[in-house]
Amino acid sequence: MEAIWLYQFRLIVIGDSTVGKSCLIRRFTEGRFAQVSDPTVGVDFFSRLVEIEPGKRIKLQIWDTAGQERFRSITRAYYRNSVGGLLLFDITNRRSFQNVHDWLEEARSHVQPHSIVFLLVGHKCDLEPQRQVTRQEAEKLAGAYGMRYVETSARDAINVEHAFTELTRDIFQLVRGGDITIQEGWEGVKSGFVPNVVHSSEEVTKSDRRCLC
Repeated sequence: MEAIWLYQFRLIVIGDSTVGKSCLIRRFTEGRFAQVSDPTVGVDFFSRLVEIEPGKRIKLQIWDTAGQERFRSITRAYYRNSVGGLLLFDITNRRSFQNVHDWLEEARSHVQPHSIVFLLVGHKCDLEPQRQVTRQEAEKLAGAYGMRYVETSARDAINVEHAFTELTRDIFQLVRGGDITIQEGWEGVKSGFVPNVVHSSEEVTKSDRRCLC
């Protein structure tokens, strides 16, 4: 019987407040854009199945974190049990880009003894006339930290699927290659769910046949 999902990956989405983390996640998981989004208080949870190859599905648990400083102690508790993350900044807000380093260092310091596969995301690319961060400097920063870089727009549904799917594929390749392993007590990666196989009565009858000659 084919597995409903091969693995479950827990992802965390981090970045400054107002960069659009919740909007990006809701576009991906619910297929809609919220014109007005209340600030995240602590951590919110979402999930979705992603098919990375024909017949190969991954269940994503996505944790949406608050960007405000007063909630950072809550956010830190979720780093250790995540295998992947999207690190967002707003391309129209240079300060949010400058804070990428701090977010990455905080994540790496709290994820030990594990590690997180990060994707750097320049969000709100539909606001090109207001851009304050060039694609070139964002790609350079991502390269310096060994991350991929993608620009997205939750409003216009640009590269939203691509961002989550590419990150999932990168993690899957590391799991398949043995670089990331399932560990007891760690929620980052879990093995898949396979439904119980129920044989038909005809199959049971066939298996019980005996030669009487």
